[in-house]
Amino acid sequence: MRILLLFSGVILVVMMVVGAIWLTQRQDSAVQSTLVLAPYAAQTASTDQFARATGPVPLQFPEDFGPHPDYQTEWWYYTGNLAAPEGRHFGYQLTFFRRALGAPGDLDSRQSDWSTNQAYMAHFALTDVAGGKHSSFEKLSRGAAGLAGAQAEPYRVWLEDWSVEETTPGEYRLIAAQDGLSLDLRLKDLKGPILQGDQGYSRKGPEPGNASYYYSQTRLKTDGTVSVAGRDYPVQGLSWKDHEYSTSALSPGQVGWDWFSVQLDDEHELMLFQLRQEDGSIDPFSSGTLVYPDGSTRTLGKDDFSIRVEDRWKSPVSGGVYPSRWVVEIPTESLTLEITPYLADQEMDVSYNYWEGAVKVSGQRLEQPVSGKGYVELTGYADSMSGEF
Repeated sequence: MRILLLFSGVILVVMMVVGAIWLTQRQDSAVQSTLVLAPYAAQTASTDQFARATGPVPLQFPEDFGPHPDYQTEWWYYTGNLAAPEGRHFGYQLTFFRRALGAPGDLDSRQSDWSTNQAYMAHFALTDVAGGKHSSFEKLSRGAAGLAGAQAEPYRVWLEDWSVEETTPGEYRLIAAQDGLSLDLRLKDLKGPILQGDQGYSRKGPEPGNASYYYSQTRLKTDGTVSVAGRDYPVQGLSWKDHEYSTSALSPGQVGWDWFSVQLDDEHELMLFQLRQEDGSIDPFSSGTLVYPDGSTRTLGKDDFSIRVEDRWKSPVSGGVYPSRWVVEIPTESLTLEITPYLADQEMDVSYNYWEGAVKVSGQRLEQPVSGKGYVELTGYADSMSGEF
C-alpha cells in the first residue's frame, strides 16, 4: 500500500518540482527546468493517457525491479531495523517516488538533455533510539541529466547522491547522507520477491483500475555503517523493500491507511494494510500477506485479521493524532502480536506529514512466544502540509 496514493492528494509537490526545483542552481538552469517541464504541468490531473492495473499479469525479474513509465506513479521503498554492537538501535527509511507529468513519448521531439516528463521525490529518515530523535529529509528532482532516475539492469534507483543499486544478483548497496546523518548499507535478499495480493495485483477499491502491481522483498539481511554526528556505527539487521506502481487514487470515502511490515525472529514476515473510511470503518479492500519461512505465502483478506489501537500520540508539529501501539490478531494462524514504536515521535515532517517509524514486536504464535521488529506507516491523520509551496 504505502504512500503510493499520496501523489493524488499532494500534486503540489510535483508542481514544486516543475516551478522551483532549480532555485538553488544557476538562474539559467532554473529557467530551463521550468520551460522544459511546464507544458506537462496541466496534464498531471488526467490519468487517461496512462496504463492501469486491471488484473493479474506475470511479474518478471529483473525487468520489474526497474521503472514502469506507462503508469503514472511508482515508488521503491526501503525500511529497516539495525543494531550496533553496543546495543544502540537505529531505524531507517529511504524511499524514491516517480511521478509522470505526461504520457510516455511526449518529449520525443525535444532534444535537450534536460527534457523530461518524469519528476522524482525521495525521503530519507533515521530513528536514533538512544538519542531519542527521529530525523527526516526530502529531495526533489527531474528524471533527466543524470540527476534522478531508475533502471532495471543493472538495477539502480537514485536521486542525486541518494541511491540503491544492485552489486551482484540479489545483493544491493544503499547510500544516503544529509545534515550529519548517513547510511552506507549492504542488503542481501534471503527470500526473493514476494508477490502481494493476487499474484502481485493489489486492489485498493471497487473502481476498475483502482489497484496497483505490488511486490516486496521481505527479508533483506543488512550490514554496513550508520553515521551520527561524526561517529560511525557498524550495524547489522534486516531491511524490507516494497515496490509498487499504479495509476490509481483513493476511492470516495477513503481518508488514509495504516500499513504494517513485520519481520519475526522465527523467519515469518507479515504485511498488512487497512484503508480507513471517513466514517471510521475499515474498507473491505484492506488486505495482507503472511510469508512463511520457506517463502510460501498466504493472502489475508479484511476478515482474516484485526488491528486494535492501544495508545495514541499527538504530534506537536502537525497536530495529527496517530495510533501509537497496536494488537494484531490472525485467529486462523493462532497469531497475536503487540506492536510498539521505538519512539512515539517518528512523524515525517516533509511536504506532507505522515508517520513512518520503527517498531518492536512481541506476542505468540501457536502458543509459543515470538518476537521481532518492523515498520509502520500511517497517513491521513494530519490534515496540514508542512512544506511551503
